[in-house]
Amino acid sequence: MEQMGLFEENTDHGTFEPLASRVRPRTLDEFAGQKHLLAKGKLLRNLIENDRISSMIFWGPPGVGKTTLARIIASHTHSRFVSISAVTAGVKDLRKVMTEAEAARKAGYRTILFADEIHRFNKAQQDAFLPFVEKGSVILIGATTENPSFEVNSALLSRCRVFVLKPLQQEDLVFLLERALKEPTGYGEYEVIMPEGMTEKIADFSAGDGRTALNTLETVLMNSDIQDHRIIVSEDALRNCISRKSMMYDKTGEMHNQVISALHESVRNSDADAALFWLARMLDAGEDPVWLARRMTHAAAEDIGLADPNALNVAVNCFQAVRLIGMPECAVHLAELVIYLCLAPKSNSVFMAYEAARKDAAEHDTDPIPPAVMAAYTGLQKDLGYGSGYQYPHDAPDKITNMQCMPDALVGKRYYYPTEQGKEAACKRRYEWIQEWHRRHDNDAERPSPYPYPHGRNNQE
Repeated sequence: MEQMGLFEENTDHGTFEPLASRVRPRTLDEFAGQKHLLAKGKLLRNLIENDRISSMIFWGPPGVGKTTLARIIASHTHSRFVSISAVTAGVKDLRKVMTEAEAARKAGYRTILFADEIHRFNKAQQDAFLPFVEKGSVILIGATTENPSFEVNSALLSRCRVFVLKPLQQEDLVFLLERALKEPTGYGEYEVIMPEGMTEKIADFSAGDGRTALNTLETVLMNSDIQDHRIIVSEDALRNCISRKSMMYDKTGEMHNQVISALHESVRNSDADAALFWLARMLDAGEDPVWLARRMTHAAAEDIGLADPNALNVAVNCFQAVRLIGMPECAVHLAELVIYLCLAPKSNSVFMAYEAARKDAAEHDTDPIPPAVMAAYTGLQKDLGYGSGYQYPHDAPDKITNMQCMPDALVGKRYYYPTEQGKEAACKRRYEWIQEWHRRHDNDAERPSPYPYPHGRNNQE
């Protein structure tokens, strides 16, 4: 006979209900965390207690109680609770749920529709919510781990109030764990003898995730010495279950974006120690080192640029090394790159110059090209004036001419403003010399090239 867990039963479906589900809070007083929203006098608690609930979105990391809070709201406001998932529900399923909700509304019943992972619903599915939310057939409560500003249709988002749920604090997690040890649906019927500080250690391991905390507690207890209604937890059992700190990091989600942002900003701010920490955190969580090297190559160009042109060389070399070597050895290559980028002088002048030029390129994308800088590849092009007025810089004494290279509408426009950081100081001196040269010579008569075809061009008859 297969041995069954402490709470496992031969149900119709042969399923085992996890501890996190068995001890799910039923009231606001049992709910752990989110005091900034649910403490006495706070906005969300007032809305719930005064039964003034409207459609809303809960945005927060996994395991902070988004689903539980939606169920508590439905119970407190005596509403029908309907839960749907983006994984299984299509537009047809949504419309069926909405039709039933509309019928319930006409019969005097309110429906709270909980859309878990609302960011996974496609545009058509999200649009299907709109008419029913607008006329009050349902109160929509969406839950998402992703920034709703990016993942939820603006039309739907504008009809919902967004509440940000935070990772649980240690005291919140300890409250959850101690409650699970006392609840009859948890381990209240057992005498649990455990090492001092066990709940605090599990809370630290869980990194703000209540579900992880409860699942870890259950794993520890089920791997301990169980005698009748007594569970004796050893230090070894606890250590084996929390041997590695859980990192709050999702390689495809909001936390992924925030940690790479922290790394990039640390590099930009020349903080080598912070940058190394964020690099280690990402690599330890399983981030793709090639992707990281690619991002650092971008940082070398955007934030350092001509202040130290060698930074880009170091970044590209690191990128190649990471591709060839892989983890774990390539971690030291990335660390070397990150430190180099942090300590390099900083300039974003190249990035800013390109962004300004790109804006003008979009607005002046049909402006004619000055004839002088058009290549006359054919006889017809020469007859049409292509290359007319061309001046060959290498023939000029200063290797520079007063030939017009900009479209007429942009003559005199400036994009590049060099700094005096690092090696860019030399670039600045050269740029200013060129500007001064033009101030002295741009009214001079054009000096035609002595060559029939401009040098450096692939001209053909």
